[in-house]
Amino acid sequence: MKSIFETAREDDRLSTSIRLIQVGGVAETLRGEGEYTALFPTNEAYSGFSGEMVDVITDDRERLADMILYHVIQGKLTTHELARMEAIRTLQGDHLDISGPPEAMRLNDAAVLQPDVECTNGIYHVIDRVLMPRAVEARVRRLV
Repeated sequence: MKSIFETAREDDRLSTSIRLIQVGGVAETLRGEGEYTALFPTNEAYSGFSGEMVDVITDDRERLADMILYHVIQGKLTTHELARMEAIRTLQGDHLDISGPPEAMRLNDAAVLQPDVECTNGIYHVIDRVLMPRAVEARVRRLV
């Protein structure tokens, strides 16, 4: 078994997320010690972003790191454990809303496509949308 980052890096559906994690300087967190729950948007999840919007986000490493850390939760949480909650705080500091049963879970507007991928330092879930913290979204919308 490998770390969250190493395991996700082997999934071709997650190459855009992996690239952004590397650019944003968060790869070491997802390789390191501790237990985390990561939410990885598929490559298709980024198709709703214009090239200009992606540039605005990736040109500011702090903004990019905030967006990435909004996809990471402290602790190892399966969809069954998450389903018992209404919201959870991310490493970025904002909360994600949780709704639905484990088989049809939604985190904010994102549906879980593949739950509970076990790794040495936690677990990850593949989701169908990119999650945006409110502060990052507001700054990006002003600049685009």
